[in-house]
Amino acid sequence: MPKVTVATFNCENLFGRFKFNANVDPQKATKNGFTVDMTKFDILKPVEKKLTGLALREANADVVALQEVDNLEVLRRFRTEFLKGMDYVHAMLVDGNDPRHIDVAVLSRHPIVRARSYHHVRSGNSFVFSRDCLEVDIKAGNQTLTIYVNHFKSMMGGRAQTKARRQKQAAEVKEIVTGRFGKQNTGSAPWIIAGDLNDYIDGKEGITDVTGWNQVENVLDRLPSGERWTHFFEREDEYRQLDYLLVSNALAGASSAKPSLVRNGLCKNASRYTGPRFDGVGKSTPAASDHCPLVFSVNL
Repeated sequence: MPKVTVATFNCENLFGRFKFNANVDPQKATKNGFTVDMTKFDILKPVEKKLTGLALREANADVVALQEVDNLEVLRRFRTEFLKGMDYVHAMLVDGNDPRHIDVAVLSRHPIVRARSYHHVRSGNSFVFSRDCLEVDIKAGNQTLTIYVNHFKSMMGGRAQTKARRQKQAAEVKEIVTGRFGKQNTGSAPWIIAGDLNDYIDGKEGITDVTGWNQVENVLDRLPSGERWTHFFEREDEYRQLDYLLVSNALAGASSAKPSLVRNGLCKNASRYTGPRFDGVGKSTPAASDHCPLVFSVNL
C-alpha cells in the first residue's frame, strides 16, 4: 500500500520576467509587437522565491499542488534554483484564464501519467474557472491517485458579491469528479480536490458543493479549530482557512494521520504564529507567501 504525501500551496506570485540585456535597444529588438532578440529570463524577487523554496522543503511532500505560478518554464527554473535535490522530476502546468498569468500547477516525485485541463469550460459568455481545474493522475507503485488542482475566484470586490462565481466553480468541480468516478459512491475512488478555494467555512461560503459533499473529508477538520487557518490577510489581521485538501472517503478512511501546516515562511506581522521562522523573513516582506503549505499523507 503506497504512502503518498500531498501538499497544496498558494506560493503567491511565482513570477519570472524577460528583460533586455544592457546592450540592447528594445526598439530594435521588437518586430510586429514581439520581442525576438537578446532577452534574458530572471526570477522576480529572488529572496521571496528562496523562502518559498524553503517552505516547500519543509513540507517535503511527494506531490505538490501549486497556485499562482507564472508558466511552466518559470516552474522549471524555480525547481532548478530553489528545490535542488527534492527529486521533483515531473512538472505539469497548462496556461489558464487569469490575465495576470497566475496558473495552477503540479510538482511530483511520482510519474504524472495523465492530465486534463478544464480551463476551456464556459458558462454563457465567460469561462467557469478563474484559472483552471487541472486534473492529474499520479502513479505510485501500481496505484493511481487523481488530484484536482484549483484556484477559485478571489473575494476581491466583496465576499458576497463574488460568491456566485465560486458556487459555479465548486459545482463544476463536483460535476467533473462525478463524471470521472460516477455519481454513486464517488468517494470510493482515490482522489483529492486540492487548492486555494478562496472562501472560508462559516455558513455563508460559496464552496459547499465540495466542502460539504458527503464523499469527501476536509482533512483540516482533524485539527483543533484554532489551528485550521491557512492564510494571513495582513490588512485586516485575519486568519482563515482558504486552502483545502478534500480527500475522498476511500483515502480518508485508509489514514488516521493528521495534516500539518508549514508556517515558518509567514511574515512576522502574522503574530498568531509564534514558532520559528526562516532566516530572512521580514515584518511584512519578504515572506514565502501569505498562505501556508497544507500537507497530508494518504495510503493508496
